[in-house]
Amino acid sequence: MALLNSEKIRLGQPVKNFNLPSVDGKTYTLESFKGSPVLVVMFICNHCPYVKAVEDRLIRLNAEYVKKGVQFVGICSNDYTDYPDDSPQNLFQRWAEKKYGFPYLIDTEQSVARAFGAVCTPDIFVYDSGRKLVYHGRIDDSWKEPSQVERHELREALDALLAGTKPEVSQHPSMGCSIKWKK
Repeated sequence: MALLNSEKIRLGQPVKNFNLPSVDGKTYTLESFKGSPVLVVMFICNHCPYVKAVEDRLIRLNAEYVKKGVQFVGICSNDYTDYPDDSPQNLFQRWAEKKYGFPYLIDTEQSVARAFGAVCTPDIFVYDSGRKLVYHGRIDDSWKEPSQVERHELREALDALLAGTKPEVSQHPSMGCSIKWKK
């Protein structure tokens, strides 16, 4: 397991377009989410202990914020040849079992992860209504122990956007396993 921090990406960048299948057989594009004023794109996977540690928090955030117009989207870009937990079948099984509540897309060619500049799981990108990057960072300040969280940075960013303001410019990178790139 190679631990990485997310790359520093300049805020204000436009969201990258995508056209990806979902674990449930549907296909989604950026246009599929045009009705949502806030878009949260998360590069996640099944096998990473960092994703597993925050998975329930992401599911709860989605359940709370979808009612407010925030669209969460999960994308798995890992090469599942050496990581079978991240195969489409296993992604579907976990998505259904945990009741994610948001589309879980499969980036088999890894082109979407590269376009976004994603390098780890989880790697979280938040876009405003103009689809400009306004937040790229961690979920909160304690990935491992939910009871020790003091700052809920993703929540704060979403609340700021919904209140018509911008999130803080000072943002902490997320950290997690490296995306498993094809050889």
